[in-house]
Amino acid sequence: MVDLAAETDRLLDFAEGSRHPEGGFAWLRTDGTPDLDRPRELWITTRMTHVFALGALLGRPGAQALVEHGLQSLRTDFRDPVHGGWFAQVGGSTDKRAYEHVFVVLAACTAGDQELLGEALEVLETRFWDERAGALVDVWNRDWTELEAYRGANANMHGVEAMLATEDPVWRERARRVTQRLVVENHPRLVEHFDARWRPLPDYNRDDPAHPFRPYGATIGHWFEWARLAFTLGGFEADARRLFAAAVRDGWDGSGFVYTVDWDGRPVVRDRLHWVLCEAIGAAAVLGEDALQQQWWELAERCFIDREGGSWWHELDPSNRPASTVWDGKPDVYHALQATLLPRMPLAPSLRRAVAAWRSGEGSSPPP
Repeated sequence: MVDLAAETDRLLDFAEGSRHPEGGFAWLRTDGTPDLDRPRELWITTRMTHVFALGALLGRPGAQALVEHGLQSLRTDFRDPVHGGWFAQVGGSTDKRAYEHVFVVLAACTAGDQELLGEALEVLETRFWDERAGALVDVWNRDWTELEAYRGANANMHGVEAMLATEDPVWRERARRVTQRLVVENHPRLVEHFDARWRPLPDYNRDDPAHPFRPYGATIGHWFEWARLAFTLGGFEADARRLFAAAVRDGWDGSGFVYTVDWDGRPVVRDRLHWVLCEAIGAAAVLGEDALQQQWWELAERCFIDREGGSWWHELDPSNRPASTVWDGKPDVYHALQATLLPRMPLAPSLRRAVAAWRSGEGSSPPP
């Protein structure tokens, strides 16, 4: 099996190349060089800030300086000083998206920035939380006057991750409501896309099935991710195991996990995304599926982990060769890094809390 501590360090070594000279973090190319021609993405800066904050909690030299670099960009470059909230891009889209805003919450939680966390939670509550629906709305325009008539499971799933990280009982209860709507009441195969009244849109993006954030059909990696989060939340253990088993049944094609399936469980996009395998590993670790976890780490070593170029190949074709149908480059290390931590940390509402417990010797595996 992969040396997880060494892989954590290797991923953080690669991630350090994403430091953008103008603030925040850049999209990384396959060779690990930053693509400075792309607009700076909020989702990358927030996730990389979270990653480096985990590195700092692990005691990695230099990680805290990168955390401060990311936080400063969130306080300035991405923050909208006129209307509040955070821009999806610097110098590009001015949309205000729930997906990115929940990662602001996560980054602030992991970094321990209470001021930023308070501001982010206020925006999340006043702009994105829909009390009647018990879930988050998705995309606003810059001045919060136009709300897209779309509701998505992806932003809500990562919202549950962020809500758990706050360790606030109010947000934890909201996480339970989101999970009830999008896991318990949303099967046998989880619908990802809904209209403004939360009616399913099963044909959404049928003409763009390989969309990186809103693909057509059911997304196998999200079943694993939901399984891990639902189990961590507590009270949804049976649903977590049901989802995990379904993801293995429908997603595994003999040599890897497909990206998406249709509503009969047939593969749609057969390419393998690295994050799907990472979430499968994380869910297996949390649910105690040790044999499968070992099998999937062997697949990661054999096909995804790029020992020469660094990080993981973000996409492979159905023959497990590097591809770029859905993703180009190696934009961030969020999923892969968490996959190296979850198997060796105690179960906790957040990885920040898990790392702290692990370092203090409370976990099953003592710190080195």
